[in-house]
Amino acid sequence: MPDFAATPLSPPVPPPDLIPARMLNEYAYCPRLCYLEWVQQEWDDNEWTLDGTYQHRRVNRPGGQLPEPENLEEQPPDTIHARSLSLSAAQAGLIATMDLIEAESGEVIPVDYKRGAIPDNAEQSWEPERVQLAAQIIILRENGYACSRGILYYTQSKRRVEIPASEALIQRTLSLAEELRAALVNGIPPPLVDSPKCPGCSLVGICLPDETGYAATHPAEPADEDRVRRLYPARDDAVPLYVQEQGAYVGKSGEEITVKKQGELLATVRLLELSHVCLYGSVQISTQAVQELLKRSVPLLYFSYGGWFHGLCTGFPHKNVELRRRQYRASENAEALEIARVLVKNKIQNGRTLLRRNGEGDIAEALNELRRVETQAEQAASLESLLGFEGNAGRIYFEHFSAMLKPRAGEEAAAAFDFQTRNRRPPRDPVNALLSLAYSLLVKDLTVTLLTVGMDPYLGFYHQPRYGRPALALDLMEPFRPLIADSAVITAINTGVVQAGDFLHAAGSVALKPDARKRFILAYERRMDTLITHPVFNYRVSYRRILEVQARLLARYLTGEIPHPPEFVTR
Repeated sequence: MPDFAATPLSPPVPPPDLIPARMLNEYAYCPRLCYLEWVQQEWDDNEWTLDGTYQHRRVNRPGGQLPEPENLEEQPPDTIHARSLSLSAAQAGLIATMDLIEAESGEVIPVDYKRGAIPDNAEQSWEPERVQLAAQIIILRENGYACSRGILYYTQSKRRVEIPASEALIQRTLSLAEELRAALVNGIPPPLVDSPKCPGCSLVGICLPDETGYAATHPAEPADEDRVRRLYPARDDAVPLYVQEQGAYVGKSGEEITVKKQGELLATVRLLELSHVCLYGSVQISTQAVQELLKRSVPLLYFSYGGWFHGLCTGFPHKNVELRRRQYRASENAEALEIARVLVKNKIQNGRTLLRRNGEGDIAEALNELRRVETQAEQAASLESLLGFEGNAGRIYFEHFSAMLKPRAGEEAAAAFDFQTRNRRPPRDPVNALLSLAYSLLVKDLTVTLLTVGMDPYLGFYHQPRYGRPALALDLMEPFRPLIADSAVITAINTGVVQAGDFLHAAGSVALKPDARKRFILAYERRMDTLITHPVFNYRVSYRRILEVQARLLARYLTGEIPHPPEFVTR
């Protein structure tokens, strides 16, 4: 565990006075799930959570009344059906919103709705469900109501299961509440080990149980094929929307985002399918569309007409303050250098691999030099010396970058893609224009990823803070520059996606024409969706997924769950 993560945050966050009954359910099911959902405020839906919300649609609407305990026997039993009723119990330290409360013979009976079918076990229920129901019984009793049992209603079976309020169940529930309070102070619990619960959990892509467990014990050893399960889809269903048509107007219609120009409908995209929205140049967007994107935590990003990343608009920041405090502490600690060394070393390694695979001609000496600089970077004593090693590696790499480009037929094409050296702000030749655009797209994607994970993209460990610069996104981009951005550029040139006539030349700068930029962005997105084998976990996922996995593993390092910063070196 890194030293900065072993030191408790000061002051520690005290546990709340009242524990929600639903969180007791989560804690009984998986302590780590409870911590992620309640303390770090992580959430993601899957088909089961969405179905559960749908099945609760009726009982989630408050209705009916629950009489005071002393007036309970005066009410006809069939008139008491209080729905979505919130009650708390200060002495027990519990609070619950109860789906339904019925009455019978002077007693109240909480009814808790559950999606799915009745479990095939002796109790016809699972312990987390019984614990949640028991918490409701404890709350009702403390409020003066007689309550000796509860009911679990399974919507798929359309049947009720009666749960007696046994002393053992009540004590188990109170004991779990005390355990939960202690866990909140002690920090995030470890992930479950090879648990069958994980595949159905909506937070599995956030928790990364197998990846975290493996990285904690095998930091540099590639896993066997079955050691780390891929518990989430290889590709993300949500994708970005790019709006580059100048004068276009982005609006909202129902559950869709629309793009129009002079009244003509250019495109529609379902809101559920959006990861973020990118606006280039003179593109307008309605207030209704902005509000809906903010409500759904879909970032809205602004670019110049030429592709310069200006900034973004998001909803409220991620609620995981604990992670950002760890990030701020690490940025001023010796571990910042350790993280930076790994990122730069991986960048050099991946650049060397790309050159070895694709370079033509005499590149042997360049490969040897990159190997030597890689060793120097791994042993760098300061950020300043590391910056020098990275610069040296970049010089060697870009001196031989043209060896990865296929010779072009024709004088104009040969001159257009005759790459000599890296330049920017502004790029002065077509290859550099493509590289700058690719890096802008990649830093955009990593900025969105870091916001999703809960880190501050503007405070890095290698790149130093500068006004308006997403330093941490630039940090995490280093290992992926060759693999995603450079590879997309090389492929676009070598396959003819972009041609010599696709560029505008003005005042010593070069930029892509609008149609060519659209084609190149599609090529970049295809690269992001490419499935590759993760070099450590040995499962196949897209680059888009890998960016999120690496960012979340960095978060696990910052919180002390894994001992070394995560690496990514292609095979």
